[in-house]
Amino acid sequence: MHVPDGILPVPVTAAGYAVTAAVTWYSIHKINQRENPRQDVPKASLLTAAFFVASWIHIPVPPTSVHLVLNGLLGAVLGYFAFPAILIGLFFQAVMFQHGGLTTLGVNAVIMGIPAIIAHYIFRLRKLGDNKGRRRTAVFGFLAGAIALGLSVALFVVILLTNLPAELDAVTERAAIYTLAIAHLPLIAIEGAITSILAVFLQRVRPRILEGV
Repeated sequence: MHVPDGILPVPVTAAGYAVTAAVTWYSIHKINQRENPRQDVPKASLLTAAFFVASWIHIPVPPTSVHLVLNGLLGAVLGYFAFPAILIGLFFQAVMFQHGGLTTLGVNAVIMGIPAIIAHYIFRLRKLGDNKGRRRTAVFGFLAGAIALGLSVALFVVILLTNLPAELDAVTERAAIYTLAIAHLPLIAIEGAITSILAVFLQRVRPRILEGV
């Protein structure tokens, strides 16, 4: 679900970088407001590596295949660290594996990173009310993982459909985009389940990892 180089016009890629710069600044600003801003750096590094590797885990969904994204998981576990982590992961994916591109790095960061921040807020809802047990962690973990990927797919579809190059066959390209979007529906449920399971596991064995998010 990476937008490659050469697809989007320059104003869109420039806007992607502008939004990415703003959200990165805001995320770092929120991180620096913590009592110990560096405390979660090892956790963020580990999940950045997980995000980087996840793009190689492909799931066949005929007539195509999809790969894990895990942006909802990063949002749930990392909070504001999620956006910089995703940006770094996308950069290395583009440089090392040609997943996406450098001109579209900002756009891809918006597509995957902003839903991760939203996932952070969704996961925080588990703290509301008197019942803060594992069931609420499981439910809101699932919602964080599923909604984050669903939003990423929606952004991906809207950005591509509204910026199709004139030289391409619009009918064929729209059909391919819709097919890819539909193929992500099973993955949305899978990523929701992964986020839910890992959140409950962390709450049981290392609850301090979820503190502050």
